[in-house]
Amino acid sequence: MKTKKIAFIGLFASVSLMLAYIEALLPPIYAAAPGIKLGLANIISVFALYKYGAKEAVTVCLVRISLSALLFGNPWSLAYSAAGAVLSLTVMILLKLSGKFSPVGVSISGGVCHNLGQILLAMLVLKTSGLLLYMAVLAVTGTLAGVFIGLCASFMLKYLKKV
Repeated sequence: MKTKKIAFIGLFASVSLMLAYIEALLPPIYAAAPGIKLGLANIISVFALYKYGAKEAVTVCLVRISLSALLFGNPWSLAYSAAGAVLSLTVMILLKLSGKFSPVGVSISGGVCHNLGQILLAMLVLKTSGLLLYMAVLAVTGTLAGVFIGLCASFMLKYLKKV
């Protein structure tokens, strides 16, 4: 990896971590339905995926998840974030590689799959399939968050071409 690229990956990881921290400081938006987050840090993951590629996006995401859990989380937050990220990143990478989806479409799929990954882990931990019903709510909120995240990443890709 070139030095400049490594520096940008580090910068992306730190900005992603800052966005995760800022989001943690915001009042919860899930009064009616628990577990809903906007996922601001994923703006950087989608940007890195389109700007550099899969390996770099995975690196940025893993660094953010690890540091976020270490600094303001716990082992369970690490487990749930990792479960969501593995499924989300896998789907986003595959959709991007297909060339048939925009950053917004990739982001929407990533948002919904992130929620699905977390629900699947919760079903495994709690040994109940009833949690799958909650995916209806999370699919809607994941789609809305995915649109916002995808639009932000698209804006960055358009106006930060020199990065």
